[in-house]
Order: sequence, then C-alpha cells, then structure tokens
Amino acid sequence: MKWMCAAAISAALLTGCATVSTTGGTTSQQSRNATIAQAGELARNGAALTGAARSANDREIERLLSTLDNATLAREAAALAAGDPLYNYAGQALLRRGLPLPRAFDRPGWNFDAANRPAAERDGYRPPVKVAVLLPLSGNLAVAAAPVRDGFLAGYYGEPRRRPDVTFYDTATGGALAAYDRAALEGNDFVVGPLGRDEVNALFSKGPLQVPVLALNRGDIAPPAGNAGFSLSPDDEGIAAAEYLLGLNAKRVLVVAAADDTQQRAVAALRERLVARGVTVTDVVGEGTSDFIPYAQKDGGVDAVFLAVKGSSARLLMPRLALAGLAGKPRVATAQLLSGTGKAEEDRVLDGIAFPTETWTTRGIPGLPPAAIAGAELNNAKGPAARLFAFGFDAWQITAYLQRLATTADGRIDGATGTLRLDGFGNVQRTPSWSTFSAGVSTPLANAPRP
Repeated sequence: MKWMCAAAISAALLTGCATVSTTGGTTSQQSRNATIAQAGELARNGAALTGAARSANDREIERLLSTLDNATLAREAAALAAGDPLYNYAGQALLRRGLPLPRAFDRPGWNFDAANRPAAERDGYRPPVKVAVLLPLSGNLAVAAAPVRDGFLAGYYGEPRRRPDVTFYDTATGGALAAYDRAALEGNDFVVGPLGRDEVNALFSKGPLQVPVLALNRGDIAPPAGNAGFSLSPDDEGIAAAEYLLGLNAKRVLVVAAADDTQQRAVAALRERLVARGVTVTDVVGEGTSDFIPYAQKDGGVDAVFLAVKGSSARLLMPRLALAGLAGKPRVATAQLLSGTGKAEEDRVLDGIAFPTETWTTRGIPGLPPAAIAGAELNNAKGPAARLFAFGFDAWQITAYLQRLATTADGRIDGATGTLRLDGFGNVQRTPSWSTFSAGVSTPLANAPRP
C-alpha cells in the first residue's frame, strides 16, 4: 500500500519477518529548605485533588521548584525518601534542565510482561509483541499523520532484531476511542497514539486502560499509571528556550511574538520559567512592532531577545532590532524560525540566532539516513514534514525501549527529535538540539548546551 513507501528510504530496512497490516505515601524527613518544605506539603495534599484544582496545585509546585538553582534542586531531590510524592515533581524539574536523576522514579501500575514479552536485550531493547498504531489515515488530518506513520515504519524496518506485529487503525473512521477498543479486542498488548489532543484527553478520561498507551500528544489530563505521552509541545519548547537563556545568564529579556496559539504557548512557558528564576521579562510585544527603541531604552535595558515568530517575520524584525541597538544581544527563537526560510541570500540577516531543532535534521542519528537523502526518497521526510517524520521515528524508539526509560535513573534515548527521558508522570521529556544561521544556512550551534 501507499504508506509502505517509507521502506524506500533504504532497501536494508525491509529485512525481517514481523508483519504490518492496516485496518479502517511515604514522606521524607523535613527539609531545611523552606521552598522544598512548601512544595512537599502541596505534593502530599495534591493526591486528593482532581481537575482544575489539581492542575493549579501542580503548577504551584513547579513554580516553587523552578526558583531553585541547579545544585539546590539536585541536592534536595536526592534527599527525598522513596515514595515521597514530591520526587516526581523534583525529578521532572531535573529532566527539564537536562540534569541527571539521583534514582529512578517509582512506577506503580506499570507492567512490561504482557503477552509473554521476551526478556530485554542488553541495551534495553524490549518491544511489545503486538502493537496497534492509532492515526487519522484518512480525512483532514491524514496529511499530518502520514509523516508520523512513515517515520515510525522507518524505525521499525531499520531494526534487525525481533519486531512486533504492527496494525494501523484509522481514527478518522469511528473515532479514537472506538479504534482503541478494537485494538484491545484484537489482542494488541501496546497502543501507540492517538494523535489529536482532544482524542488523548478522551482516552485518558476513560480511567484504567486495558492496554497500555503511548499517546502522541499531550492533553489536559496526565497519563494514567502505566501509560505515557510524547509530544512536540510548544510549552516544552518555551521551557527549553528559557533554560538556554538562563545558561547565558540573561537577566532582562525582551520577547517578540506572533499571535498564534502555538507561539503564545511557548511564550507563556518561557515567561513563567524565567520570572520564577529571577529574570525580568521587560516586555512582550507583537511581531508587527515597528520601533523597538522605547523598549531597548527602558531603565536597566535589555540583554537578550526571544523571538516566537516565523523566519519570514524575523527577517523583517532584524533591521528594526538593529536600529534599537539590540542586534548584538543574544537572540533565541522557537523552532518556527525555520518556517519561511531556505534562501541563503535572504536568510543571512538571521545569522547568530539560536533556535531548537531536531537532532536528525542537523547532526544525523544512527538508524536513519541523512535527512537530505531521506527527503530525496520520500516526500514525507522533507520540508516541514521532516519534523513529524522524526517524531514518528522516536515514537517507535520509545515503544521499543520504554521499559529502560521507565525503570532506570539514566534511561534515555538519543532520538531524532532530541534526547528523550521519561518523567515520573509518564511524560516524555525532550531536550532538543540547537542550531543557528551562518551565512544564511541553518547549521548546528557550536558550544550549545548538551543533555
């Protein structure tokens, strides 16, 4: 079938015999750190909360922990007793900063022995026996789902060891909940998907799930115990950019942003993280701003600029920032900076801006041919689709190595979209690679923070 063209990336990916088909507690001793003590109290009380109250409680814990420097956070996390509910929050904060965990997360409710799954290989490879992939293979979202599907298959066929049988279920016909129920009825021991945010919310609202899930989006509901979620979240991108600016010792940051929801979510996450760590966001202004001099000349000035705009808009902004004396300041952007670029003579004005990117497209990774070669073979692996292709590849990697991610303190995947770790709530935390423009061409950023 048409989606099998993913195998055209390399003839070597077609080896193997698996089949693919398609169908329509305990608390720690009291900390001497007042912030940790307050966060610990909230974590213990939060177990009885649900809905909006639980979400607000979680945000306050995250805000408190974000005020701690790296050394304090690491020390206090290591001091928490096994079973302390605050450890999940502290560990999540460590992972978001690219810092190591002092010990593995507690994982009640997780089971990796379903369907008599064979034991793990020495590197932690232990895929399921029969996998269902829930994607909108028809309808309006099929264009977005196609590169995710093909990336998943590229990783799947590129693995020479035992592979599970894989069945694709079309969520555009009958909905994601019906597709999940059918996948469970047909004996799958693991489910990848669904892709839509509302679909993930609906699935995780079902309560205990018969078959564990790796959802391909992040909804408003945390994954139930034993399940995981993976997404290319703009919120996570904003947090990554904030950590990058903190690494530069930025103290006063001007934000320039587009009005769309994706960019605004990145800005909100960045602003919350920076403010919690003592950084002043001097202003948040629109991409149509014509004069930046008033913002640059405020008391205290500006020592860094964050750009949540597409490359086509950023090209227009650079002369205006230069007129305000901000051209020499550190400039950090979202991954959307790549959108609308591709002509070196026009993109030279973007030289020096740091932005997060997928590791595969900038540096290459084992298991996939270079992005340029893959894109020449497969339309779903080039241009804007390359990011979703890398996302699909990583979804396969997580499926195959989930036990190692979940049960070891150093569990990680050096994936196509970045370095992947699993936090205590079942969310895959992604540390992206960083790039910049040099002579108008996107290139890996030297001396960028490494996970």
